[in-house]
Amino acid sequence: MTLGNTKQRLKGAQNGHSLLKRKADALSKRFRTITSKIQDAKKQMGTVLQVAAFSMVEVGYATGDIGYAVRENVKRATFKVRSRQENISGVLLPAFAVQSSTSAESKADGDAESSSAAPTEFSLTGLSRGGQQVQKARETYTKALRVLVDLASLQTAFVILDEVIRLTNRRVNAIEHVIIPRLENTIA
Repeated sequence: MTLGNTKQRLKGAQNGHSLLKRKADALSKRFRTITSKIQDAKKQMGTVLQVAAFSMVEVGYATGDIGYAVRENVKRATFKVRSRQENISGVLLPAFAVQSSTSAESKADGDAESSSAAPTEFSLTGLSRGGQQVQKARETYTKALRVLVDLASLQTAFVILDEVIRLTNRRVNAIEHVIIPRLENTIA
């Protein structure tokens, strides 16, 4: 009776080891993918922020200080971040996505041309002095925010996956080097 019980426990430990090993492999694969994406996003972030800072200097040169005018024209947020979760081998990873209210309005209208022709909150900012530079700065900072949100999503997933991979590898090693040998020694 005890020998049969021990053999069942050994078989269960071997099955558990196999499943945990596959989980660790899947998580490691996703971890490597995220690592390469983080490197690309960081390179892109450097160039995007450089262009955005230069466009802000251009605005300052053409229009002077527009900070007060921008703060007065803001009625609601035009840049929102949505959070969702991805499931990878039982691990829930947060993923952030950008939702711009101007793109949501154009989708609701069904016609992109009519919504782009409609005035936005900042359409009159800097009209008499450097409106094109203001619009260019707005577009570059929007692009920078998109890259920043992507980078934040990747780095959050990176940290969570790192922790889960370590924990899973500890379990795999414990089963492989402690539990299975003990059960095999008990049977023999």
